[in-house]
Amino acid sequence: MGGLNGYYKPVVAMVCMQFIYTGLAIFTRAALLEGMSPRVFVVYRQAIATLIIAPFSFYSRWRNPNKVSLGLRSFSLIFVTSLIGVTANQNAYFEGLYLSNSTITTAMTNLLPAITFVMAAMLGMEKIDVQSFRSIAKIIGTIFCVGGAICMALVKGPKLLNTEVLPLKSLLFRTETENFQLGCLILFAMSCFWSFWLIMQVSISTSCPDHLYSTLWMCFLSTIQSSIFTFLVDDLQVWNLNSFLQLGSCLYGGIGTGVTFFVQVWCISQRGPLFAAMFSPLCTVITTIIAACFLHEKLYIGSLLGAIGVIVGLYIVLWGKAKELEEITQDRDPRKNTHVLINESSEKTNHKIDLEEPLLLDKSNYENDDESRMNIN
Repeated sequence: MGGLNGYYKPVVAMVCMQFIYTGLAIFTRAALLEGMSPRVFVVYRQAIATLIIAPFSFYSRWRNPNKVSLGLRSFSLIFVTSLIGVTANQNAYFEGLYLSNSTITTAMTNLLPAITFVMAAMLGMEKIDVQSFRSIAKIIGTIFCVGGAICMALVKGPKLLNTEVLPLKSLLFRTETENFQLGCLILFAMSCFWSFWLIMQVSISTSCPDHLYSTLWMCFLSTIQSSIFTFLVDDLQVWNLNSFLQLGSCLYGGIGTGVTFFVQVWCISQRGPLFAAMFSPLCTVITTIIAACFLHEKLYIGSLLGAIGVIVGLYIVLWGKAKELEEITQDRDPRKNTHVLINESSEKTNHKIDLEEPLLLDKSNYENDDESRMNIN
């Protein structure tokens, strides 16, 4: 049971993290509609996350001062990962969130499994064997997830709930109409940045095994990087928070960032980047339901069919990953290997004894035995 519980812990952690992402998309969407700058939100979010993680990280290193320090290689990896995988990723995410809506944004993030799978396969982190059923399952599951997400975002069909969409306006061009093409393009770039972050966690975890410490540095560096970017793009007036909704979304975003960063880094160190990426479709399903019920966004038949495809694809991939984990565990079972080695060594020893031991005693041995009996008598 211990191994079974250990297997499901990353699964439960990733599912809970999708609920956090759902709340982040919905609350931030409402705050951005009130006029808050997405770039300022990223700065406040990362700064709050840094302040929350710092005491836990310092306490952890104080309790265990023998932990590996951050070397030049680790710092370089974290800096590049923060610049591309956090700063560029978060700014693209919330800019695309404003230009589109929460459902489309979470649906576009479902490109993450496909992009991560391609990147991991190119870097040799994921093995592809067309003759292996588990590899075929991962490929088919990825196709189902991406296809379901695209269906949720683009295929409408009959309307299930006769509700109205909240009024929107574009942030980049200050117009009243939505620019979904630009928003989807930005969100596609965001998925590439996010996949890069997932892939880089493997190298960072190897270079700096202290996940809490590396998370602290990523949040701190992204705060500085995002602040510089915001000062270059916006004026000073955008730094003001004008409502409790904007302040609450920043606090929620900061706390959620600290928790999700740490949980995701831990899950990647346990199962790999593809495992973490495959849970993103659940966020689309949850966001679609909550947005339709509470934010009065439209819900269509296409969204429902896409959600079913996402769930089916998710569990197909998880099945393939579980089979792969079982094979790896069997190959690394020391008891099985020890048993085989003992049997082989005992066989070799027995054969060696049989060959070295003469079938008949030498004649001199009989003579020596007779002389010893005579002396005794």
